[in-house]
Amino acid sequence: MLKEDKKKLVKKTSGKLLRIIFGRTTFVILSLIVQIMVLCLTFEWLKNQAFYFYGGFTILSAVVVIYILNKNENPSYQMSWIIPVLVFPVFGVMFYLFIETQPGTKAIAKRLQKLQLDTKPWLKQDPAVMHQLYEESRGVTGLAVYMNHYGGYPVVKNTHVEYFPLGDDMYPVLLRELRKAKRYIFMEFFIIDRGEMWGEILKVLEEKAKSGVEVRVMYDGMCCLALLPYRYPAQLEKKGIRCKMFSPVRPVLSSYQNNRDHRKVVVIDGLTAFTGGVNLADEYINRKVRFGHWKDTAIMLKGDAVQSFLMMFLQMWNVTEHTEEHYERYLPKRSHNWPKDLDRSGYVMAYGDSPLDQETVGQHVYMDILNEARYYVHIMTPYLILDSDMITALTFAAKRGIETTIIMPHIPDKIYAYLLARSYYAELIRAGVRIYEYTPGFVHAKVFTSDDEKAVVGSVNLDYRSLHLHFECATYIYRNPAVGQAEQDFQETLKKCQKITLEDCRDFPFAKKAVGKALRIFAPLM
Repeated sequence: MLKEDKKKLVKKTSGKLLRIIFGRTTFVILSLIVQIMVLCLTFEWLKNQAFYFYGGFTILSAVVVIYILNKNENPSYQMSWIIPVLVFPVFGVMFYLFIETQPGTKAIAKRLQKLQLDTKPWLKQDPAVMHQLYEESRGVTGLAVYMNHYGGYPVVKNTHVEYFPLGDDMYPVLLRELRKAKRYIFMEFFIIDRGEMWGEILKVLEEKAKSGVEVRVMYDGMCCLALLPYRYPAQLEKKGIRCKMFSPVRPVLSSYQNNRDHRKVVVIDGLTAFTGGVNLADEYINRKVRFGHWKDTAIMLKGDAVQSFLMMFLQMWNVTEHTEEHYERYLPKRSHNWPKDLDRSGYVMAYGDSPLDQETVGQHVYMDILNEARYYVHIMTPYLILDSDMITALTFAAKRGIETTIIMPHIPDKIYAYLLARSYYAELIRAGVRIYEYTPGFVHAKVFTSDDEKAVVGSVNLDYRSLHLHFECATYIYRNPAVGQAEQDFQETLKKCQKITLEDCRDFPFAKKAVGKALRIFAPLM
């Protein structure tokens, strides 16, 4: 037993070490060292030329600032770059040029653009559905029109949605549905970690692969730092499972490691899909305790909306493929008979968000809900790292009398993210936004509900990385019974929360408040 504990400790320690060696932190530290070295060399070896040498970098930083200001980007994001570029001309310029000139990012953007065109015939909007939606809600129709033209996904009907208040609830249903697969299973996750959850799922995938079911698994390359061996895809290939990492992390100067695949998607036979906040690791089903009780959510879809997740998965899978995909072979069979007891009322819009198309789809959906709300907007999110647009949307909703309530974790997974989130609390509370913290532990759910009519469940956090830098996915639900299920879960969760007041904000330790406010300078880069 002691030997096993020692192995786990070594694995945990080595994982943390790998994250340090190969992460962005290392590049920042090295760049700062370069900054110091340049200064030393400038003043010691080039005393007579110091003014010109450092002045050259200052001029270069000014050129970079002008370039940043003229880019079509969020002002908060621009400011987070301008400050380091001006304060640390050498380090700031080097770091910005490193991020901006990544050839891998441009290659992926170009490839995705082509794949989106390839899948467009299977993501067409049904005019009849749009007309029906227009008759029911012109506001939601406007969002659907936006999603059609800029997100690339349709709004559909005939979709059953089942909401899961916990990963614990989703897990057995996922296993059940995987065992039903007859043609294929496609899985795309940000995190896969060995343990009970992944072990049981893997058994089913192996069995299905042996029986002739096509199985594909894709996970984000960050997993190779601490959770899975770098050659893990090869291990799954031997079991008959096609597997790949998205953007494997390589030493420090990895080309496109800033844009991670944060999606959680399962597609089974084109008939059933799962999405939400739940990754494939034991903490997500509370088999392993991390940060207290892990509160997460997910949904299962059956019906027309599954096709959007199917095409979303195939787009990402084929980014690194060189053979042509035959999309039509994965379409659901129209002859499938759905059980009569499945409630497929209302409208569903499954969608993905890419950081490479200059369109912040995830943020626009959230802001549309806040701006269109008549009575309430209820939010669960693990992080609160906001730009000026999102702050305005939240505070304006509260100021015009909309009950705007946010549930946050009480036990955070990242202390810097929590301190940063706390720096927004007072401003939001003064405007009328209600903030609660989930006292049993950590909230990882990403859920919006509004007016007993609308809900969004997906992978999109209220932070810069999700809204601007990551590949994300979610489902917008309108007048479907799942909306009521999500709102009921919110109310039940609220009973286990502590309300944060302005007095709590004032009593929060000064040092922590100072750190949180200082971190806001670099919030868009976190």
